[in-house]
Amino acid sequence: MKWGIIGLGSIAHKFASELLLEKEEVYAVASRNLDKAKEFAAQYQCSHYYGSYDEILEDENIDIIYVATPHNSHAEITLKALEKNKNVLCEKPFGLDYDEVLKMIELAKKKKKFLMEAFWTRFNPTFLEVYKKIQNGDIGEVKYIHADFAFPANMKEKNRLSDRSLGGGSLMDIGIYPLFLSYAILGLPAEIIASSHFSETDVDIQTSIILNYKNAQSILHSGLGYHSNMEATICGTEGRIIIHSIWHMANSYTIIGNNEEKKKYNPIKRGIGYTHEIQECVKCLQENKTESELWTHQNSLDLIKLLDDTRGKIGLQFK
Repeated sequence: MKWGIIGLGSIAHKFASELLLEKEEVYAVASRNLDKAKEFAAQYQCSHYYGSYDEILEDENIDIIYVATPHNSHAEITLKALEKNKNVLCEKPFGLDYDEVLKMIELAKKKKKFLMEAFWTRFNPTFLEVYKKIQNGDIGEVKYIHADFAFPANMKEKNRLSDRSLGGGSLMDIGIYPLFLSYAILGLPAEIIASSHFSETDVDIQTSIILNYKNAQSILHSGLGYHSNMEATICGTEGRIIIHSIWHMANSYTIIGNNEEKKKYNPIKRGIGYTHEIQECVKCLQENKTESELWTHQNSLDLIKLLDDTRGKIGLQFK
């Protein structure tokens, strides 16, 4: 596939490396800084580079666009790409709210183009195995999930994490991962309880969430001022599963039975792990699918609703 990349920050560098690992073609890249685009293109054997996002969307040779810009521009760029009849893989969160995500999905359906949120954890071999074991009842009925994700970030300077206009804060950038885990296993909750501390720039610097289900609870946390364990624990009536740190890009997990017997698993992961969502995109395009069966449009709508509802609880607004 000929890939186009819009937004050339640190995540785009990792993604481009994984494209080359998969023998995919980094065909074109775009930045609002032409020199940056030229430098990026040279680093990843890319034949075309552009100094504006609109220019790359005019390139008819591109099979799929990967959007890796700050959160606030995901919807705008994706909608423009779809209008130009491009297939799109867009970084999470898909949009800043439910309405944005719904517009993206509706346009993709109208244009009959492939669209997927780049939720790479969903395709991680460790997560796939853990999910299957839970569905098979290996730990019985799930009653409790705990997941955290925190790391120290520079919140004093203006950047995508500290800037509210860019969709900054811990919830949208990394809190989305614990929310994803709970949603993937238990679905949408009956009740959300959430509390945050805010930075001087009015974004959440740490957020704790309790999700109440009919017969289970999840306790989730995200933060941008410190390191947490970054493990995930899923507890059931017949045992528990620990996804080892850093759990959202995990290399291993352990199942512990009620008798405390432990068994560790080490699924084979290719590269950093972006490779697996790349493989899913290629598979879907080859099969003329407009969405993934593993991470559907409805999944993205459910997840953004969770984020919207949580933001409502903590009073975080972007518009």
